[in-house]
Amino acid sequence: MGAARYDIPEIDGFTRPYWEAAAEGRLLIRRCGSCGRAHHYPREFCPHCWSEEVAWEEASGRATLYTWSTVHRNDLPPFGDRTPYVAAVVDLVEGPRMMTELVECGEGEPTAGTALRVVFREGKPVFRPGG
Repeated sequence: MGAARYDIPEIDGFTRPYWEAAAEGRLLIRRCGSCGRAHHYPREFCPHCWSEEVAWEEASGRATLYTWSTVHRNDLPPFGDRTPYVAAVVDLVEGPRMMTELVECGEGEPTAGTALRVVFREGKPVFRPGG
């Protein structure tokens, strides 16, 4: 039996639309019909007002870099083979803050506020510089 993978999400009936859209190159978020605020990660209720009146919405894929850290060592498979990589938190233009990976960016190059665009790697959203 191979080593456990920590980069593959457990897809269930609720998150299936998110991962199917990602496989098609589309980023989905959830928006509340009661308070109007968007959120990410996908939840069945609004984390702002607790309403269950939430629906999927396609995001623009644009974001700005909030913070990041270059990871030089990670013992969990398959991350060790990817080091160094840039773990990041981005602010989507729709409002939610999202944890992700920054790609196509040289070490020392990221700066807070950098305009980013979503790209997809193996069906997972990651971000690269560019508005």
